[in-house]
Amino acid sequence: MGAGAAAGAGAGATDVPTLDPSAGRDRFGLGWRRELAASLFAHLDRLDVVEVIADDWVNVPKSQARALRTLAAQVPVTLHGVGLGAASAGRVDPRRADALARLVNLVEPASWSEHLAFVRAGGHEIGHLAAPPRSEAVLAGTAENVAAVARVVGMRPLLENVATLIEPPGGTMDEPAWIGRALAATDCDLLLDLHNLYANAVNFGAEPQALLSRLPLARVAAIHLAGGRWLGPPGQVGAERRLLDDHQHDVPDAVFELLEEVGELTERPLTVVLEQDGRYPPVAHLLAQLDRARAALARGRARRVMGSPALDTSPRPSSAPRGADTTPAFETVLARLYSDDDWRAEFLCDPAAGAAAAPGLSAWERRALCEIDVVGLAMAGESFRRKRARHGAPAPRPGLWSRVREALTIAR
Repeated sequence: MGAGAAAGAGAGATDVPTLDPSAGRDRFGLGWRRELAASLFAHLDRLDVVEVIADDWVNVPKSQARALRTLAAQVPVTLHGVGLGAASAGRVDPRRADALARLVNLVEPASWSEHLAFVRAGGHEIGHLAAPPRSEAVLAGTAENVAAVARVVGMRPLLENVATLIEPPGGTMDEPAWIGRALAATDCDLLLDLHNLYANAVNFGAEPQALLSRLPLARVAAIHLAGGRWLGPPGQVGAERRLLDDHQHDVPDAVFELLEEVGELTERPLTVVLEQDGRYPPVAHLLAQLDRARAALARGRARRVMGSPALDTSPRPSSAPRGADTTPAFETVLARLYSDDDWRAEFLCDPAAGAAAAPGLSAWERRALCEIDVVGLAMAGESFRRKRARHGAPAPRPGLWSRVREALTIAR
């Protein structure tokens, strides 16, 4: 049912979407990319589903969009959004929701999804997905944004956990609690990106299996698999490393192990999609990774038995002081830090002075900025800069990263 039909369907119009539950089986597919299109067409018999980046299609001519509908007639298609920025205390641009609804109405996908991320604030475009402050204000904003977009589109999205190089400041809950509460507040199911979960765990000193066990796994409807690479702070050799989720490398063994564990801990059919966004190998290599995913999930399914120990999905008590929360002004400061290379370099030289000068913040928000993860901020800023550059944003002026290196030396 397309968006237009669903909009008039009453209370059922925002039912959580799933891929044909009557099928009763796990499904496996690849992300649809222009560079892979011909190869994927030749191997549709090996795919149960393909995932298309919705933002690449919302403004194309109708003739091109109809080609996507033709694809959807041959294999189930899911639409995956990256640009709404719904996890924010600010409101989603209704024009973006309208454009997405038109695409959903035309293509009639099996489902659509978005990220638990913000991508802009206060007029600053970050250029990619940023983990939001895990605060009550952002939680409330996320619920309002998802409800508003679902009303326009005609179906709720699956929501995806995001990878981050920086522990987002201003939070009052950890990531598993944030994800669980966001799903409960929006009444959405989870698109669980296992490489994102793995990267965040190793980047911030957690056990991936421990994070997995605290998620509401009964709400997992789909899985993303991908790979990444290790980074160090700009210009520093032998310094602290973090794992970047770049979708340009093979899925690591540890992520396949997590997929096997998901198979053991969940019962509902899952849709598993392998993402590749550059450095494209031969399609046979991608299909081999997909076969490995099939085997991993099947092993987990085989191990699942009745009476398995109950998972600890209870929320952890918050350690934040009473009344701690964030405001849209705080998101604006973060968006500027992530997108304004010069200001970020100045901030890293003296975070306390930068926090004091930031307008419209509470004392608690200023303290959160003073305690910001400076290594992660430098890495995240560089990653966002590279993503903006790939989309035509101007490159930084010469000498910028020498200032960042100096700032990191002072901060450390």
